[in-house]
Amino acid sequence: MKNIAVRIAGLSALCLMLAGPVLADDKDHERARRALEAGEVLPLGEVLARIAREMPGDVLEVELERDDGRWIYEIKLLRADGALLEVEVDAATAGVIEVEHEKRGR
Repeated sequence: MKNIAVRIAGLSALCLMLAGPVLADDKDHERARRALEAGEVLPLGEVLARIAREMPGDVLEVELERDDGRWIYEIKLLRADGALLEVEVDAATAGVIEVEHEKRGR
């Protein structure tokens, strides 16, 4: 009986630990949606279209973050030549802030 109680307590703790990140993600999505509706950020499709004209490649990952009061899209691109780029873009203007060339491991 004690063994079952320990297992239930362990599973309950695991569920609570896993729920934390999910709740945080929900809040992040909600903040991003509100920023879009308020006109604080451009739609992702519009930003990606602008970036594709300057830096063609396959989009691997996109994150929207708030940094020093400014919304930033962080976009990882894989170029045709195999180069991996991390591009920081002002989410309100689609202006490129910074481009980092990530090193490839071999």
